[in-house]
Amino acid sequence: MFLATSGVFAFVRTRGYTIPEETRARLQSLNDWQYIVVQHVARRVAAPDRSDASIPTPDDTDVVGFVDGYLASVPPAIRRDVLRALAFVEHMAPIGAGFGARFTRLPPDDQDRVLASLESSSQDLLRGAFDGLKSLVFMGYYRDPRTWPILSYDGPLVNRPDKGWSRP
Repeated sequence: MFLATSGVFAFVRTRGYTIPEETRARLQSLNDWQYIVVQHVARRVAAPDRSDASIPTPDDTDVVGFVDGYLASVPPAIRRDVLRALAFVEHMAPIGAGFGARFTRLPPDDQDRVLASLESSSQDLLRGAFDGLKSLVFMGYYRDPRTWPILSYDGPLVNRPDKGWSRP
């Protein structure tokens, strides 16, 4: 009975996510709902701390595409753990932070509260899951040269062109 109830719950909770067909066709690891969860997490984790039109968004830098490709290249156990962390962030973490809606249906301020609750959790596993997701987002975001000026970083020294790195 429990397994049947869990299956129905999971089926209902993973419906209602739509992404463009051309995006779906490019995905290697993520399904629709996972793609949207990563997108929302990235938008909050890499949200600019000031209003500046020159700062690219996580959507501009295709953080979700990076995460999708990265997960395709890791051992299955790691991929499974990351995907479970995404499910927890989407479905359970909001409940733990006092919200009844999915993470992706919360307004940005409430999403920040959910992520902050994970970051400051007394549970090592939850803090670790948050740290792992944050690391994936930052790897995807800061690989783009357009983000380097935010950090006053002028690019890697290895294979540096004589005139320095050009930015789009």
